[in-house]
This record gives sequence, structure tokens and C-alpha cells, in this order.
Amino acid sequence: MLKGRDIVTINELAREEIDRIFEVAREMVPIAEGKKKSKLLDGYILANLFFEPSTRTRLSFEAAMHRLGGSILGFSNPSATSLSKGETLADTIRMIDSYSDVIVIRHPLEGSARLATEFATNPVINAGDGAGQHPTQTLLDIFTIVQEFGQVEELKITLMGDLRYGRTVHSLAVALSYLGAEVHLLSPRTLKMPKHVIREMKCKPEIHEKIEEVISDTDVFYVTRIQKERFPDPTEYMKVAGSYVINGELVKKMKSSAIIMHPLPRVDEITPDVDTTKHARYFKQAFYGVPIRMAILALVLGVV
Repeated sequence: MLKGRDIVTINELAREEIDRIFEVAREMVPIAEGKKKSKLLDGYILANLFFEPSTRTRLSFEAAMHRLGGSILGFSNPSATSLSKGETLADTIRMIDSYSDVIVIRHPLEGSARLATEFATNPVINAGDGAGQHPTQTLLDIFTIVQEFGQVEELKITLMGDLRYGRTVHSLAVALSYLGAEVHLLSPRTLKMPKHVIREMKCKPEIHEKIEEVISDTDVFYVTRIQKERFPDPTEYMKVAGSYVINGELVKKMKSSAIIMHPLPRVDEITPDVDTTKHARYFKQAFYGVPIRMAILALVLGVV
């Protein structure tokens, strides 16, 4: 179904393909936990090309490949490569493609992953392109919700924080709308969800600026940090920094069954006292990145 496929945007995956990824991911959980061993990807090489800093995405792809018996090459510091000598992205991709079986790329420029697919013969997986999309993050986010609630349909899901620059919420909002969720968008006025993302959504989301409007009846709070590094003007960042903070007092106003998610890293938008509450799911969410990426790698390489 997905053998040889590039995964650049979530929009390109059909519902049955997402369901298949989740089916394989569930089978991968005990392997991701180290309770079972696998050599499913023995002999395969993953190229991890990270032109931007990353902890969870890069390491979870590496963990996924290691857990399945595969090998890894790549870099997390492009200044130590021939790119610093002026080599083009196209030439870098051509070269790496000849060394590996699948390429994972994170790049600060939107559209870079799509460009990589034009020069690679092997599958390319987008691990985040600027303020564009981050499809594997979207998949693990939805997987987390499904694991908790059994479904996405009819859940009230509030995406909050930096909806303008936060690439994780761009693809997530679109995917949730197609999966039947009731999507609410909570952000400062200057950090609203881009209009082109809303146009891609299947249903019109509810827009909010005050957390009091959604705190008592939301099923899933998807919190994002204010993306300081993407602000062209530091003074504009200071105007919105700390706009919303989930703390111990605020969670008392949530539904007893509500969960809190976050793509991480967090700064100050979720205080540490929330970590031990029954609502916190962001660290479990981060773990699910391993089985989801194990499933994706196995599927695009055609071994399952």
C-alpha cells in the first residue's frame, strides 16, 4: 500500500492508509518498548538529514531504525558537511540517495522535502519543513488520541498557542477535520491559524482568544509553544510570549477525562506541576513517535 511512497504532507495519505499505519504501529509497541526483538529492517539504511535542531523527531527515527535492526547515517549539523562549501540541496540529496534506502529530512525552508523527492529515487519522509508540515508528528498525535479515546470522531479538540508558525498544528488541523473531530483554535490575534490551512480543512473551526471559552468542555488540549525562532521581529515575540499557561489550578477546571498533549519542547506553556496529573499525555505522546515511525519505515520499505 505504501511501498516506495514519499510522505511529504498528511493530505496525501488516504484514511485506509492512516488506519494501516496505526495497525502496524500497535504491533510495533512491544518492540519499541524493548520487550520484543526484531530484525525486520536488517540490511536497510536510513539517512537522517537534519538541517534544523531536533531531539524527539531525530532520535525517535534513529530508535525506530535500531529497534528494527537497521542502520543509520546522516547529520544533525549541516555546517560539518559539504553544504558549508556551497553544495546544493539537490546534489546532497542525489548523493545521500545512493548511500541509503530511505531519507528523512528536516529543513528550515518550506517546500524543501518536496524538492528532495525530485532528486531521490528512494522514499523521502518529511520531518518538518519550516512552517510547512510535519506529517509523522501528525500521525503520532492522532495515534495518541485514538489510543486514549478509541476514536477521533466527535471529540472536541482545541489547538492552542502559536497556530501561525507552529507547523505541527497546520497538518494536524487538516487531518482532524477530515477524521470528524470538532476543531477549536485558540491563539493570540497575531498568531491565528493561516487562512490557507483553514481553507484545506473539511469543516470550519471555531476561533477563540480566551481559554475560558473552551476550558470546561474540551476533550483534548493540544498545546504549542510560541515559536520564538520563527519571529522576524523579537519585539513581536515579546508581545505574545506567555499568552496561555496550563498550570495545576487550570487543570482543575477541565473535564475529568480531558487530556493534554504537546509536540514538545515546551518552555513555560505547561508548568511542571501538570506532569503528574491524570491529564498529562505529552511524554507518552512522544514515546508513540517510535512505533509510528517504525511502522512508516517498514511500510515505505515494503517489508510489511
